[in-house]
Amino acid sequence: MIAETKVPSPGESITEVEIANWLVKDGDYVSKDDELCEIDSDKATLTVNAEESGTVKILAAAGEKVAVGATICTIDTDAKAPAGSEAKKEKAHSEKEKPVEAKTTAPEKKQEVKEEKTKSYADGVPSVSAKKLMDENSIPASKIKATGKDGRITKGDVLQAMSAGFSTESISNSWQGSRETDRQKMSSLRRKLAERLVGVKNQTAMLTTFNEVDMSGIMDLRKKYKDKFKEKHGVGVGFMSFFTKAVTEALFHFPAVNAMIDGEEIVYHKYCDIGIAVSAPKGLMVPVIRNAETLSLADIEKSIAALATKARDGKLSIEEMTGGTFTITNGGVFGSMLSTPILNPPQSAILGMHNIVERPVAINGKVEIRPIMYVALSYDHRIIDGRESVGFLVKVKEMLENPQKILFGSKAPEEILLGL
Repeated sequence: MIAETKVPSPGESITEVEIANWLVKDGDYVSKDDELCEIDSDKATLTVNAEESGTVKILAAAGEKVAVGATICTIDTDAKAPAGSEAKKEKAHSEKEKPVEAKTTAPEKKQEVKEEKTKSYADGVPSVSAKKLMDENSIPASKIKATGKDGRITKGDVLQAMSAGFSTESISNSWQGSRETDRQKMSSLRRKLAERLVGVKNQTAMLTTFNEVDMSGIMDLRKKYKDKFKEKHGVGVGFMSFFTKAVTEALFHFPAVNAMIDGEEIVYHKYCDIGIAVSAPKGLMVPVIRNAETLSLADIEKSIAALATKARDGKLSIEEMTGGTFTITNGGVFGSMLSTPILNPPQSAILGMHNIVERPVAINGKVEIRPIMYVALSYDHRIIDGRESVGFLVKVKEMLENPQKILFGSKAPEEILLGL
């Protein structure tokens, strides 16, 4: 029997996807639930799995655009599994777990594996987690011995190479002085992102206002309670949760910053779905924390950790990236001192965080060294006036510099006590 594998729907508004790459070759025998290929949509990258066991016949090439619901390959379920296929799977699995012991394989089988690698698209290509580790440590693929399926580099391969050690000079000296170029086709996700960013610049009246925040209060609070916080809640307390809570309170006072334009109407949201920009291997992802105004700092930290892990592993769903009302992006993790973040449509504003640097500031007529962060609010001037944008950023600054105000709704404890 011939079973057809069709393109699943990544989302309601998506009618076409692109075959990013095939994880199997034409004629390969696959088992049920094996990964067949990766598809790129306008919003995310998804993996297509085999629904039956059998021999694969590929009908759509890598890089080809196909409609949602179209057949991209067939599986001959009458085909018998090749002899020794289970043994090979066990061997591949053991190589991933124990790459050092891969040398015990018989010479004849080694030759077969080498021959397959030369024909495979995955030869020398890192997995998502492996690429993240390689990028963080500036390790080129040429320095890693791949043991994954069809020559793919696994995270275990990278860790093995790092533990074995290699020449730092050979890694850093990546430029060889050639005049070559490398032309690569943009992914569907990157093309859509480019269109949206150009659209933002052309269709909105985007401006940016700046301020600075003295982070002493938050840093002292974190230093005092970080161990107890982690012991009780199982997550660390970072700056993003404080910023998220400060933003939700400021949005309550300045609802236009949490609104968006829909045709000739302005839609005001009575809730705060905060998008947190996360750098992922496929590009910038913005997962959304729903009803952030109702969450505690611990709940926010847990949500950020879970969504960031999904983003870096390429497992975010469309629902987890849509419907945000406001976005926070942190360029400080990359060392940025100041920037003008671009709007995330159809939202009307985005807050940019930056790195914290000790700077001399005037405090009560005296010069003191304080940890200062510059913050930037980009906004759509069609819906947000200058007074609202500046007032919003000042409100965020006030609550961050006095963290207790986050708990008491932008009021000091003594003001609550006095009924002010």
